[in-house]
Amino acid sequence: MTETKTRSPEYRLAAGAIGDLRQDLFHPVLDYRPMGPLGTDGPVIRRLPQPLRRRVVWFPHAVVAAVAGITLLAGVFDANTYAPFGITTVLSAFLPAVTLLMTLVRPVLAFWVSIACTPLVAVAGNGEWPWAPAPFVCHLAVLTVVAARTRPRTAAWMWVITLLVGSFLGEFGPGFSNTAPMAVTSAFALLVVTMIQVRREAQREVTVQRTVTAVERDRRTLLEERTTIARELHDVVAHHMSVVAIQAEAAPYRVENPPPELEQAFVTIRENAVAALTELRRVLGVVRAEDYEAPDAPQPTLAEIDRLLDNVRETGLDTEKTVTGAVRAYPQGVELSAYRIVQEALSNTLRHAPGATAGVEIGHVLGGLALRVVNGPARGLVKPSPGAGHGITGMRERVAMLNGQMTAGPTEDGGYEVTVFLPVPAAEVTAEKGGTA
Repeated sequence: MTETKTRSPEYRLAAGAIGDLRQDLFHPVLDYRPMGPLGTDGPVIRRLPQPLRRRVVWFPHAVVAAVAGITLLAGVFDANTYAPFGITTVLSAFLPAVTLLMTLVRPVLAFWVSIACTPLVAVAGNGEWPWAPAPFVCHLAVLTVVAARTRPRTAAWMWVITLLVGSFLGEFGPGFSNTAPMAVTSAFALLVVTMIQVRREAQREVTVQRTVTAVERDRRTLLEERTTIARELHDVVAHHMSVVAIQAEAAPYRVENPPPELEQAFVTIRENAVAALTELRRVLGVVRAEDYEAPDAPQPTLAEIDRLLDNVRETGLDTEKTVTGAVRAYPQGVELSAYRIVQEALSNTLRHAPGATAGVEIGHVLGGLALRVVNGPARGLVKPSPGAGHGITGMRERVAMLNGQMTAGPTEDGGYEVTVFLPVPAAEVTAEKGGTA
């Protein structure tokens, strides 16, 4: 431990560089990594016809094979100019081409094979030193493909190793060395590949960050909507429980000479109502913000839909209401949720479809309450305001808490439709009607 602390910064920097080199070019040297096809969601490929799109995804493979084939023919022609087909042709033509094709399955190994073959090809060839034209193109292509398939740091290591090998071989050459052209050309190619990789990685990170942000925003909206629903249900249930407690306390005084059993029953009812109210406030009261104040007026119900539509019409939204079935009362939680759903659907119409017309349909059907809010396409000069779907999220949460069903989506004419069904057992409807009578 003491020895590690006393080492110089230069030593630690060198040790870190060697560790990075081992991680980038030694550990994955035998990794089998076949190059996959391109994605079909690219800005160019997705605009192509489907039959052509299935073939274009293999374009990188075709380019690598074409370069390997061209350099192979060039190497064979150059080798046969000086000697018959033999070991020279194999070393100067076939070996670089095969090495380039190897980048499609084992990229890091292909780089080391290309480096190891450089002195052999240089000795076998009779052209420029240490890279003849065909091996020059093949090694440059190997660097480019391997850099595109690995991290940007690997490109820097490959360029340094190529420069060192070329400089070393240049000392033993017949004269002029083309190490400098290789260094400049490969640096430019690797720089372009690295810039493309960095840009794609940045775009990928931005996409991931946007996705995470959208998920967090939806989650926060969902929690806020649940908090709002809990507050409203707290107010509704607390009001009813308070009424039960007050009526249970006043009931014995409305009956002349009530029997003791009846008085005790009302006392028990009142005690249970007060206990339930206290427990309700203890459990649901935690969702209240410190600055939240319960509304003085009763929570809205379906009976106030007409007032809501009048307010919406004053903003310029032409709205019609249609009611089907026998009108009846529902539990207050259902009526409150139905009112809020219609309210949010009309608010979305005002924001996203200015100048459109809207229709509200309320169906009192067997087994529950059906709602349908549909609007036409936007009209006029006012541009729709962008939205993140928070209103739809809130509506779905309300429907889910009542075990209902909801569908929302665009219509054929360019409008939008929200359809909701809230199940209500007949017993609850009857009880609610009796309570409101």
